[in-house]
Amino acid sequence: MNVDEILSKLESLGTSQTKEVYIRHGAKEPLYGVKVGDLKKLVKHVKKDQDLAFELYDTGNSDAMYLAGLSVNPNLITKKRLQDWAEKANWYMLSEHTVAGVAAESPYALELAREWMSADEENIASSGWATFSNYISITPDEQLPIEEIRTLLQRVKDTVHTEPNRVRYTMNGFVISVGSYIPDLQKEALAIADSIGKVEVNVGQTACKVPLATQYIKKVADKGKLGIKRKTCIC
Repeated sequence: MNVDEILSKLESLGTSQTKEVYIRHGAKEPLYGVKVGDLKKLVKHVKKDQDLAFELYDTGNSDAMYLAGLSVNPNLITKKRLQDWAEKANWYMLSEHTVAGVAAESPYALELAREWMSADEENIASSGWATFSNYISITPDEQLPIEEIRTLLQRVKDTVHTEPNRVRYTMNGFVISVGSYIPDLQKEALAIADSIGKVEVNVGQTACKVPLATQYIKKVADKGKLGIKRKTCIC
């Protein structure tokens, strides 16, 4: 299938109801409103053609961009293209899921996470924190920069409540990721979580809630899943 055929298929799969939901969450036109489950059914048509995945992202259509992220091989994407993806991601499903997931599994995970976290642009900074969180979730502890992560926890404690909206959300998620996936840092993450308390994020006209980091980490531990890594963060 080529780009036009994929876009036509996406249009047929989209619904006005899903589109309205996405827009309430911050999605921007153009988009058709395709559920993620339906996007995953198209991955097999794109996965073997990485150029097609790149073309889909470049359409600027939100559904096509998300599909590109599901289909691309993170080992075959360049740092330059990831930077371009981050700059074009115009709402959180793209910046904090598509871009962050692919970047975390790429050879440039830490390099880009560090650069993006200090960006002035809200969507890029949120991509950075989400990328680091994802990287933690899939990387063995012995390969993680533990002291850097400790420093970042302190940074969250000191600045989270004054950061831009979605950056606050992903910073909170970073604390959760550290406390859930790195057993040796669980107590430190819980202490930071307790210190920052509830993180206020404007989620627009949606029923979404910002997870309380202390509760989330404790639930993970209670379920016996502390330190269990994910196989992939692209989903």
